Amino acid sequence: MKQKVLTQHQRIVHPLKPLFQTDSKILILGSFPSVKTREYGFFYGHPQNRFWPVMEVLFQESLSTDIQERKEFLLRHQLAVYDSIYQCDIIGSSDASIQNVKPSDLKPIFQTANIQQVFCNGGTSYKYYQKYHADEFGLPGIQLPSTSPANARYRLEHLVEKWKVILEYLVDEE
Repeated sequence: MKQKVLTQHQRIVHPLKPLFQTDSKILILGSFPSVKTREYGFFYGHPQNRFWPVMEVLFQESLSTDIQERKEFLLRHQLAVYDSIYQCDIIGSSDASIQNVKPSDLKPIFQTANIQQVFCNGGTSYKYYQKYHADEFGLPGIQLPSTSPANARYRLEHLVEKWKVILEYLVDEE
């Protein structure tokens, strides 16, 4: 059976809540959840997205696809996750098609957590973080290469090399 290809914009409201706690030190922002992520019900749910494999290498842990296990992993490593965009018009999962953006409300994260740095997973996330959030929170944000399967330019080992910068912000202060 052939899968229906979406060719028209749909207005989508972000279906996920941000994940963070008081000791979260870094915030990783995607752009907007893909169709597969929305179906899965948690961040980076597309099976070909390399976010989770990158995290496994960086933290030398193996993870299943269990959402609760992934949540506990992120919180244990003081990582907060959310997206730059709360609502938009989008065709399928294409960041390039995003229009009519309403930014996410990041205030609850910054008011609760001890965020030291924001990392943006890809160019679209970075663009909208800079446009709507960077000045408000006084953190410029660091753009990392997207872990999306659409970013075929980067192999896993290259992503790991670029993403290891996050570890510098997780070292306990003496």
